Order: sequence, then structure tokens, then C-alpha cells
Amino acid sequence: MRPLSCKSCHSMTSSARPTIPQDFPIQVAENEGMPSRPDSNGSWPPIAPTRRVTGTLTLRLSKTRATIDGLRSEKEMPMNREPTTRPLSGLIARMAAVAGVIASMAFPVIAQDGTGPMSPNAQSRGYGGGWDCDLGYRVEGTECLALDIPENAYATGRSYGSGWACRRGFEEIGGTACQPIPVPENAFLRSSGYDWQCDRGYRQDRESCILIVLPDNAYLTDDTSGSGWSCERGFTAGSSNCVPIEVPVNGYLTNADYGDEWACERGFFEIDGRCDPVALPTNAFLDPASYGPGWRCERGFEPVNNACAQIDLPANAHLDRSGNTWRCDRGFQLADGVCVLGR
Repeated sequence: MRPLSCKSCHSMTSSARPTIPQDFPIQVAENEGMPSRPDSNGSWPPIAPTRRVTGTLTLRLSKTRATIDGLRSEKEMPMNREPTTRPLSGLIARMAAVAGVIASMAFPVIAQDGTGPMSPNAQSRGYGGGWDCDLGYRVEGTECLALDIPENAYATGRSYGSGWACRRGFEEIGGTACQPIPVPENAFLRSSGYDWQCDRGYRQDRESCILIVLPDNAYLTDDTSGSGWSCERGFTAGSSNCVPIEVPVNGYLTNADYGDEWACERGFFEIDGRCDPVALPTNAFLDPASYGPGWRCERGFEPVNNACAQIDLPANAHLDRSGNTWRCDRGFQLADGVCVLGR
């Protein structure tokens, strides 16, 4: 058997392509890996016998590229290799450290949440598991410690804040005490228990309640921010009294808190502080609108010089929505007072 030439080796390696793993026989020489070269006499050494080995050969791109570029020396390959795995012992040590940190953080939470051994001054929960501190106590670590509740206060049972609140009629001072809310004379404590209000007939002036001086033709109101009184119907409020409203003939009171105090009756219009009758022309009706002459023309009539003139409707036209003017039909347009076919 002749030794394989370098040309044949190059042809075989260059024809390799990445394939899926396949089982096929492989010819392996006894002196595989030794270079073939002539000896000192110039003759080629005999070829070593081969043995048939059955196995799986997987060709990869990296293997093919290495074969094409040339074989590297046995000394060069170990120098370029890098470890791809870490020791198992290092991984186990890191996992143990993480587990220790998690355990150290979890155990205090379990104790503070009331799920560990039940502490004195605690009671079991009515649902689920665990326990809660009694009213007036708060969990601290694994114990239930008594709250420092001041006089005239009560425990709220909340796990946040001070854990206590002042009773009705008392206010918190400095977060350590509860003092009575000062209620002035002629006042009473509101139902909320946090503030006070003056009695009826009195109004608040800073921290006291003063008597309301009620003028003639006035009555008390529940307005605590104003004067505390309002004028009777037909009167308007002055600085400290109620002044009569002068209503002209054919006028009436509006009872409005703002705006006009009086208005003219229907069929009359306001002019210079009096109510004059509306001069209603023929073919017109009264219009309650606050603007205009006080009347409007009937449908088919239009206002002309304080009168209502009949509309002369041209051909191909119709009255508009108001009924007091007209417009051309669809497809026609106005030209010199008539409706002509549009272009």
C-alpha cells in the first residue's frame, strides 16, 4: 500500500462539510499522528497496519477550518485552550452563601409577622395561621410590647403610626399628649369632635363667638362665614341694614341674590327705570326675550319700520326656519331679488 500524498490529504479535508452525526467505520493506523517522511536513506518508511473501528464522527465548521488552515503542533494546542467549566465545589459554595443570606433575612420577617411562636400579650388569629398582639401592644421582633398611651387616648390597633389617637373633644399635642379642645362661650363641639361651632344667633370672630345684631326686616341664616343674616323679600342688604327695593309700576321682584332685583311684567319693557307697555303691531305677538322691541312678527311677515309686512315670496323660494325671511330652493341661487337656476 502506498502512503497518502499531501495532495490527497488536502483533497480529502477540503471536501469535508458539516453533517449530522453518522456511524461509519474508520481506518485507524497504529502510528496515527506521526508525520510521514523519508528516512536518512531517502526511502519512505513502511505503512503501519490499520485496524477497523466503528464509531460516530461529527464534523464541525471549526474542525474543517482547522484542517484547511493546516495542522497545529501538539505544543501549540494546549496553550490556546481555555477552561470552559468551573469547579463544582465553587458553585456549591456560592449557592450556600446565597441561601444563608436569604435565611437571615427571612427569619426576622417571620417573627415580626406573627407567624413564629406566639408571644405573651398576643392571641391567635381567627383565620389562617399565626398570631396578633393584643390591643395596646405592638410586635417588636418576637415580642409584643405595651404602647405608651397617654391620658384621654385609646389604642387604634394599627401597626403604623403611634398606635393611639385622642378621644373626642381632645387634640394631640406634640405626639405625646391629648389636651381638651378649647370651646368658647356660646359655642358647642362639632359632631366630628375635632372643632367647635358658634350657637345660632352668634358668629365666629377668631377664637370667640359674638352676638349677631339683627337689623329690621332681616332674619338669621346658617351662614357662619358672613354676617349671619339676610334681608326679607322686598329689601336689599346695605352696610348694616335692609333697604326697601323700589319696584316700578307694572314691575315685580325677581327674588334673585345677584343681578336685577326687579323685572317688568309681560307686555311691558324696561326703559329709564320704568316699565312701559309694548306697542304691539298688527300680525305680531309678544316675545319674552330680554332684548329687542318685545314682539315678533307672525310667520310669513317681516319687521319693517316697527310694523309687520307680508313677505313677497318669489318663485323657487321658501320661508326659512324663523318664518320671517326666505331663501332660494336647492339648485337655485339669488340674483337681482329672484331665484334663478344655478350653473
